Amino acid sequence: MKTNLKHFNAIIVGAALLAQMQDVSLAQQKEVLAGQTILLDDRASQKSFQNLFNGKDLTGWDGNTKLWSVKDGTITGQTTTKNPAKGNTFLIWTNGTVSDFELRCSFKIVPGDTNHFANSGIQYRSKILDPDNWVVGGYQADMEAGQTYTGILYEERMKRGIMAARGEKVIWDKDCKKQVVGSLGSSEELQAAIKKEDWNDYVVIAKGNHLQHFINGKQTVDVTDDCEAQRAMSGVLALQLHAGPPMTVQFKNLRLKELSGQSSSADIQQLQGQWQATSVEVNGAALPSEDAANIVVTVKEMAYTALINERSDEGKFTIDPSKQPKQMDIHPDSGPDGGKRLSAIYEVGPETLRVCYAPDGTERPTDFSTTENSGRLLITYKRKAP
Repeated sequence: MKTNLKHFNAIIVGAALLAQMQDVSLAQQKEVLAGQTILLDDRASQKSFQNLFNGKDLTGWDGNTKLWSVKDGTITGQTTTKNPAKGNTFLIWTNGTVSDFELRCSFKIVPGDTNHFANSGIQYRSKILDPDNWVVGGYQADMEAGQTYTGILYEERMKRGIMAARGEKVIWDKDCKKQVVGSLGSSEELQAAIKKEDWNDYVVIAKGNHLQHFINGKQTVDVTDDCEAQRAMSGVLALQLHAGPPMTVQFKNLRLKELSGQSSSADIQQLQGQWQATSVEVNGAALPSEDAANIVVTVKEMAYTALINERSDEGKFTIDPSKQPKQMDIHPDSGPDGGKRLSAIYEVGPETLRVCYAPDGTERPTDFSTTENSGRLLITYKRKAP
């Protein structure tokens, strides 16, 4: 069994990381959209909003601190000629993921030179594609200094690009084809309500496959995403700073309300602290208890440190408690799995944590078990006293 522990050391690291851790016809949908049902009307019946920014520092956010900072009580992304962004980069919210939600914030975007170019956006239900460089892909509530894109729905780094231009009511059907089924007004009319180089209010609402954007109280897009192969029902929240000429984008009053479904924030809070492994199972065989005792994982926000046989490995993770079983993706920064993306399932309580992990390149487990030659690792933890 000592040989097995050595052979599966990388798997144990990955698992320790983990510790840180309807169908409606097109015609019917067109009728609903034609009725201009707006979820804003239901806001008073929902839970209170959660503040995402403390107004002082970037606690709860992760990004390139050479480009992101807090100025005048606002989250500020800024590029200059001497300090450009090498590619689109993101400030990622680390205190949970979003599924069905309403997000409210205020934004201001200002070009930094005579090119008059500045672009940003709010990523939601998105994926972290490159954690080392803070690269995110998925749904984006777009904003710019120009006259065209503020308020649109753009799919960053995915296949569909502009999913809805400003003023469009859209259905992406089951064949992943775009159909424009109505109008919210002309792009020019909606642009007239946006204040140039000044503060504007953005509201994003996602409920099921229905996505809505509002700026200064005017709805800019309405999208029903029936493309199951490409849509996202949950994921990370992030703010974009676009590559290109110098620019400044600022955000304040960021507030989030969960509309329904399983909240990730509760599990994130449960995961915080230190966890001591109590049992380890690899390929259907239990490892000696003394080997399990050498694994301790510390979770802080959405990052972890795994101490394994006196070696310390670090990384980040995301969770999706809306899935059954609940899912976790781990992004190790160091150790045998550094630079990889690892898949797992988890369950967490006040004092216990259980994680089943599959090696990189294999399918995510569907139950908490391992079998011979499966390559899977199952670790049970108990909370370590402070």
